[in-house]
Amino acid sequence: MTRHGELGTALHRWRDRIAPSESGQPEPPEGTGRAAGLGLDELARLTGLSVDYLVRLEEGRATSPSAQVLTSLARALRLSDDERGHLFLLAGQSPPALGRVSDHIPPSVRRLLGRLAGTPLGVHDAAWNLITWNPLWAALVGDPAGVSPRGRNAAWHHFTGQAGRITFTVEQEAHFEAALVADLRSATVHYPTDVRLRFLIGELRRVSHRFAGLWNSRITGSHDTGTRTVQHPDVGAVTVDCDILSVPGCDLRIAAYSAAPGTDAAEKLRLLDVIGTEIMYEPVPIKPVLVESVQVEPASVESVPVAENAAGNTA
Repeated sequence: MTRHGELGTALHRWRDRIAPSESGQPEPPEGTGRAAGLGLDELARLTGLSVDYLVRLEEGRATSPSAQVLTSLARALRLSDDERGHLFLLAGQSPPALGRVSDHIPPSVRRLLGRLAGTPLGVHDAAWNLITWNPLWAALVGDPAGVSPRGRNAAWHHFTGQAGRITFTVEQEAHFEAALVADLRSATVHYPTDVRLRFLIGELRRVSHRFAGLWNSRITGSHDTGTRTVQHPDVGAVTVDCDILSVPGCDLRIAAYSAAPGTDAAEKLRLLDVIGTEIMYEPVPIKPVLVESVQVEPASVESVPVAENAAGNTA
């Protein structure tokens, strides 16, 4: 049997051991002749891959699955670490290093972002790095596109005092800080060999006395439904509900902001959904300045910044 034939056989065997009910599908009626196990259509739904592609994989006709495809298959088939490594080897690839925070976003989560266009959403990894967001998130808290990767980390942004649009009460801030620190401590347990995670925590302890104190106290905390007030330069204060949603199996955290229908905040979100990150006001003209009878022309001004460093908000 060829290596690609072995890959197909292994995939089929791993499918057969999963009951349909475990993936949220009804058991096949008795006497229908349908085989037990996870069907190709269910596997396609869980991975975001087409049934045709999965058939070609099992038949050995698709011979170069990408690392993302293999990762999705491993997650959907609930493979152990050893089985996951074996899957990559059968596909002719080196298994990715274990114990590192992943920034992979499953197709199902990407579809969720697309379907909830009217809700500001930001997706973070286990270390609270902002890895993707939808347009309304950028319109509400500021566009993270121009922010450095370190600046997009929620813990770094908060504990180093970066400017942003989100404001907290004293109680909200204490709760948020405790949950962030507890999350990072949990991440070090799940990803003990992640060098970037260890470096982030070391730097936070060095530059932030507040973070260092909370870290040393071994504080515990969790993310409950709460509120955030966003000071937007165009529409003013927007107070929204904030929920932190976890994605099982891939250790992602989705920050979702919402407002009750008919409220002032809901109207402002609808307006921001239309204007996006566009600046609503015209630039302020600057007059020439005369110095010792020499006219100094000002530099051309294309626009007035919406807010200094406001794009760094990450949660």
